[in-house]
Amino acid sequence: MTHPQVFEQSIEINASATVVEQCITDNELMHRWLNPVLRCEPVGEWRTDLGSKCRFIIQIPVLRLSLNCTIVERQPGLIVWGFEGYFKGRDRWECQPVSQKTLLLNRFEFEIPNPLVRFGFNTFATTWTQKDMQAQLQRLKRVAEEIKN
Repeated sequence: MTHPQVFEQSIEINASATVVEQCITDNELMHRWLNPVLRCEPVGEWRTDLGSKCRFIIQIPVLRLSLNCTIVERQPGLIVWGFEGYFKGRDRWECQPVSQKTLLLNRFEFEIPNPLVRFGFNTFATTWTQKDMQAQLQRLKRVAEEIKN
């Protein structure tokens, strides 16, 4: 049995929680801050309410991996994607208003069921993934602060 891995990041954004949440839930805005090798495609119509489905696709040379996701928790300022595939887990985004700003918390909790994929990820991609998550939050901050007016 594997134990879940957890990556947590946070960032303070000079924009309202509503604007920050819009950056996370609007598909066009999302693609302004996601890593360019990552696409998020709706399954059916794009929605971000409980039970909505999408597919995250990693497009790297020679390899195209997809991860089916379902929104498993949803409240104002909170969205949690649950996913199954080569990764199994949750990606939680929470907007906490702090005076005129927002503290954005991102918690990526996952297991990799396949031992070979797990070995490859742990050997080659763990550090890159954590750095990419930090860079993603910086890009999201820029987008939110650009559109806040």
